[in-house]
Amino acid sequence: MFSKGELDFGTELLLKTFKYNDSSVKSLLDIGCGCGPIGIYASKLGFLVDMSDINKRAIHLSKISLKEQNLSANVFESDAYSNINKKYDYIVSNPPIRVGKDKLYEIVMNARNYLKEDGKLFIVINKDQGAKSLYKDLEKVYKCELINKKKGFWIIKCILR
Repeated sequence: MFSKGELDFGTELLLKTFKYNDSSVKSLLDIGCGCGPIGIYASKLGFLVDMSDINKRAIHLSKISLKEQNLSANVFESDAYSNINKKYDYIVSNPPIRVGKDKLYEIVMNARNYLKEDGKLFIVINKDQGAKSLYKDLEKVYKCELINKKKGFWIIKCILR
């Protein structure tokens, strides 16, 4: 986990960019949830939320944050998709870049196996941390759109091809 005590700029930009105007209830996975800002935001919007992280402290902090805000979500431990067994309308993440390229690619590329037919993946990545090459690789699997960029952060929306 990072950005102790405040919302990091990349996650903030992702949340400001992520628009949800559908009246039906949709499912959302916040993968690599950290202390939970994405899942909490999605829960406030009315999503059915699952939040996962490999870090036990992140799981604990997410549960506390949800309880403090009187919100509900299913929060559980998972190394990428190891404990995930269903499909989602949305997978949203500020993926953990510092874990290395292999783990990052496992999270973003394997999301396709956990998205429903019309599902969407939303991620934020810093331009200086490989955004251009990741975007090119994502385009091999998804139809991608750079939907926002600011201060070096890219918000990428991916739809199954």
